[in-house]
Amino acid sequence: MAGKETDTTSSISTTAQTTAQTTALTTAGTTAGVTARAVASDGSPVTGTRAWTTRLVVLGIVLSAVNLRPAITSLGALLEEVRDGLGMSGSVAGLLTSVPPLCFAVFGFTAPRLARRFGPVAVVCAGMVAITAGLLIRPYAGSTAGFLAASALALMGIALSNVLMPVIVKRWFPDRVGSMTGVYSMALAAGTAVAAAVTVPTTDALGGGWQAGLAVWAGLAAVAVLPWVPLLRDRGTAPAPAPAPETEARARAERRPPALRITRSRTAWALAVFFGLQATAAYITMGWMAQIFRDAGVSASTAGLLLALTMVMGVPLAFVIPRVATRLPHQGPIVIALGVCGLAGYAGLYLAPAGGAWAWAVLLGVSNCAFPLALTMVGMRARTGAGVVQLSAFAQSAGYLISIPGPLLVGVLYQHSGGWGLPIALMVGLMIPQMAVGVLAGRDRTVEDEAAAAA
Repeated sequence: MAGKETDTTSSISTTAQTTAQTTALTTAGTTAGVTARAVASDGSPVTGTRAWTTRLVVLGIVLSAVNLRPAITSLGALLEEVRDGLGMSGSVAGLLTSVPPLCFAVFGFTAPRLARRFGPVAVVCAGMVAITAGLLIRPYAGSTAGFLAASALALMGIALSNVLMPVIVKRWFPDRVGSMTGVYSMALAAGTAVAAAVTVPTTDALGGGWQAGLAVWAGLAAVAVLPWVPLLRDRGTAPAPAPAPETEARARAERRPPALRITRSRTAWALAVFFGLQATAAYITMGWMAQIFRDAGVSASTAGLLLALTMVMGVPLAFVIPRVATRLPHQGPIVIALGVCGLAGYAGLYLAPAGGAWAWAVLLGVSNCAFPLALTMVGMRARTGAGVVQLSAFAQSAGYLISIPGPLLVGVLYQHSGGWGLPIALMVGLMIPQMAVGVLAGRDRTVEDEAAAAA
């Protein structure tokens, strides 16, 4: 291991990963031509107090999005110091990098139920509080178990907000879903990249202690709580008139569970596996890429910048890839192109990790944009709105579960082999089936038709 500086690891691609989540689905299922003014859910202009409330919602969305990844990327930047300070083995560190997808899979399921009971605004506000508390507690927990528990608390808040932020966008900005999703996505990517880039300098400025370098991000999360507090009395909904009887009946029909057996669709399974493998690649790359660079002699601060560069690649591509994908009858060529970038990046990490570090960071950042492509295909592979929701829930929940072992296995291989040859071979080995199932998932067909044919 290279010296005790920072390991800009555990960043989830999750930047592309959830940077692109709402962008991709929105691009797949909405049209262009949004207006430039805020509207209420009934379509009327927002004025006076309602305009001020809308501004608070926009501020809350931006600040919350900024806080959805620093808990992960700040830890990645200081993982080596945390490991030394708490006496973690490589295997335990691998477990730590597997905690984010586990929490996203487990706590994400509870978000809709909590939102129905308390309102999405209240749940997002509580999520920001959980992030703040987790980030403040974990550096001073004093043990590996306490550190993991506090990290899980912060990740729970992230998981809840991940799921409900698109709900808030859709409710408050029904005619500006695309533009507001773009704002949300860029804020998320910015928070991810900034945390990766400045955690090491901030730690040095605060005296070099990793505890302070991690705890400082709790302050940013605390600020994100403030815009939601005045909105709590509204239970997270914009004011709207009472629906007409036919509208209410239609809404009840839309809420009725669809008679779609998603597990009978081969495309649904292909998407779930593709989602899981791309998430695995993203968590491994983001969780361990910096350690590879540091072991090759790259400084900790430079490794942080390399991770930030990888994260930033998701910002423009999260807008470009979905738009290109929706114009193609088959998304297989995009799957192949992204996979080739990933294979080239892994080869570079093995052959010349320091010599071509910036090129490998760019290539792996491009490869990680399989996430917005996966979500775009979710929107394209279902014919109905209810089908999209069901397919999305199935693909993401199964996918996050699939992605859990990857980072842990890399940590075990790294510790027991003493080098990066086997872990990189694992990354390459997973990229091949990712490309194969991605091609299958990209075929022009719908899960409704497949499920009906299999009945």
